Formats: sequence, structure tokens, C-alpha cells
Amino acid sequence: MSTELEKIDILRKRVGLSSREAKQALDEAGGDVIEALIRLEEGKKEETVHALETWGERLLTRIKEILHKGKVTKIKIKKDGKTVAEIPATAGALGVLGVLASTELAILAGISSVAALFNRYTLEIERPGGQVEEHSLDLREKDGGNGA
Repeated sequence: MSTELEKIDILRKRVGLSSREAKQALDEAGGDVIEALIRLEEGKKEETVHALETWGERLLTRIKEILHKGKVTKIKIKKDGKTVAEIPATAGALGVLGVLASTELAILAGISSVAALFNRYTLEIERPGGQVEEHSLDLREKDGGNGA
């Protein structure tokens, strides 16, 4: 049978908690290490889902802000200068907003935003007449990233 300190050490090593967090998790699980691990893993999953939703919302908000500035003919998500996703907007900004409302694109937005956090993706907007704008997708910033 493990002592309380050994149980705390197990939680600290397995989940990367502080001693205080591990003690609290162990107390909440009635001293059962396995139950504490299960609860912590479930909590991490919920945090990840929430983070994905938040980042996806930030990305969509960022795109909508850009689209509201004027007509758009094409949107590209790029990494290191290479296009990883392209959305034609033959119907103009409203067409792009309609496409962005689709489930598939919402999923893409969430995935793209997470990738953007770690890989510094950019959003390229092509306007009528060939004018191209590039915007940062660094969504760690509170305002959703700064345009370039």
C-alpha cells in the first residue's frame, strides 16, 4: 500500500501537477490514485475542448472582422509561404461567411487556429483588383492577433 506522499508523487509525475494540486486531486478522489488520475484526465479533455472552441471562435471572429472591411475574392491559410487551405469567395464576403458557417469549415477553423498557435500560420486575403493582405493568425493575443 502506498503512503500518501507516494500517491502524491505518482500524480505529480504522471500528470505534471504541483504537490498542492496532487494533494487536492487525491483528497477529492478519497485517496484513490486511479480515481484521481481518471478525474484529472477527464478535466484535461474538457480544458482542451474549451481551448479549441475558444481558439476557433477567435479565428472566425478575426476572419469576420477582415471580411467586414470590404469585398474579398479569396482567403488562404498559409504556413511558411505555402497554402494549406484556400477558400474562394466568388459570391463576395457574404459567400465566405456562409461557407465559414458550415460544420466542416468550423472544424477546419478550430484545427487551423490550434496549428496557428504553434506554427505561426498566416491568413492571406485577396481583394478585387488583386490587392493581397496578410494577417497574423497568432491567436494567443487577447485581440486575436495583429494584422500585418
